[in-house]
Amino acid sequence: MKRSMITRNMMGISLILALTGCSMIPEYERPASPVADGWPRGEAYEATSAESSVTPPAWQSFFRDPELRELIAAALENNRDLRVAALNVAATRELYRIQRADRLPTLSADGSGSRARTPAGLNGSTQSGINSQYSATLGVAWEVDLFGRVDSLQQQALEEYLATEAAERSVQVSLIASVANTYLRWQADQALLQATQETLQTYEDSLRLTQRSFDVGIASTLELTQARTAVETARSSLAAYRRLVAEDRNALTLLLGQQAPALPGAKPELGTDLLAELPAGLSSEVLLQRPDILQAEYALREANANIGAARAAFFPSISLTANAGSASNQLSGLFDSGSEYWNFSPSISLPIFNAGRLQANLNYAEVIRDVRVAEYEKSIQVAFSEVADGLAARETYVDQVAAQQRLLSASEDYFQIAERRYRSGVDSYLTLLDAQRQLFTARQQLITDRLNQLTSEVELFRALGGGWTMPTDQTE
Repeated sequence: MKRSMITRNMMGISLILALTGCSMIPEYERPASPVADGWPRGEAYEATSAESSVTPPAWQSFFRDPELRELIAAALENNRDLRVAALNVAATRELYRIQRADRLPTLSADGSGSRARTPAGLNGSTQSGINSQYSATLGVAWEVDLFGRVDSLQQQALEEYLATEAAERSVQVSLIASVANTYLRWQADQALLQATQETLQTYEDSLRLTQRSFDVGIASTLELTQARTAVETARSSLAAYRRLVAEDRNALTLLLGQQAPALPGAKPELGTDLLAELPAGLSSEVLLQRPDILQAEYALREANANIGAARAAFFPSISLTANAGSASNQLSGLFDSGSEYWNFSPSISLPIFNAGRLQANLNYAEVIRDVRVAEYEKSIQVAFSEVADGLAARETYVDQVAAQQRLLSASEDYFQIAERRYRSGVDSYLTLLDAQRQLFTARQQLITDRLNQLTSEVELFRALGGGWTMPTDQTE
């Protein structure tokens, strides 16, 4: 008889364990990509005709400038936005561990003791009484997760943790691109400042010569006024570029999270050797490894798991509570034979009427899932657009910079010819002034075009994921 009872108990426990873990989470299916299978084609995309599974390089390989690599490393170490993102990851990791602990039984050990004196008039005797009670108890509590509610909440917490981790990687990618672009902008503003200083020197030399010609009656008042106007215009530009250089340093300081190191004082060069060349043929599948897209997908998985928890709430919840220990009215006899006691209290809770709360909660979870699907699809569309823009910029900026370089050479020739003709009295000062202004504008535009070319490469690098990849293992 005793063996039969034990067998039945073991069968009941086995049945509970078998039912535990039943999941009501909908089967997850990754939404179809809402963009084309390949990149756009056309005159602006000549270099992207072939596609391969090549991935972008790591940032340490992409940025060739040693000083820029040092700045990026310092930013990754000290930037406060990245530090906040890392702390958010740590916080969600602990929340996941809390939720994971709910799947296991909780054990507790308690000890208590009490002594009470009861007056004689209250205990029905002629003498007062002193009652003592001591106990030592070991308790076990466990929610039997028959319908997967606890498991769904754990899965939801895991996906939230992974989404936060992907968000940290996204902050890293954006930070790397921001430091690189700010550094390149600082170089460009330094180059523009230097070009303006050289132009101002040319204008001042021209003004002195024009002043001498005016003093001897050769140059007119109009020519002298035009020379002064050119000088003051250059001085105004010089002040503006000095301000921009200072603002660039302040922006670097903010991104680095510390005082920016002393930047070199040599003539800055916006050469293409600052950056490594990105692979010409990349499959659009690389977008799925972008941290922001991974974050959106984890958020979708989190919403999917929440539906499972909302469904499980319609079904009964079962809790098992047991206590066993020893009790005695004498502390010395607490663990003597015969003082043992135990208590087993299973409970079940079945929702009957809740004014539609559970159904509304399920409907809400399903709507949020649909929202996350739309957000996931939008993140892919944004990524595709950014990469397409970067690929178009890659080809067109090469032609644009080359054309601007030829324009600068022609402007230099124009200025030299105009200066000789003016000094020889063939042309007016207005022609020389026009040549000076065109040369200055051409130099400025070439620097700006080179900056735009480099920053577009950095943005393409960022759009392709920035060289970062998410770890494949998940927290268990």
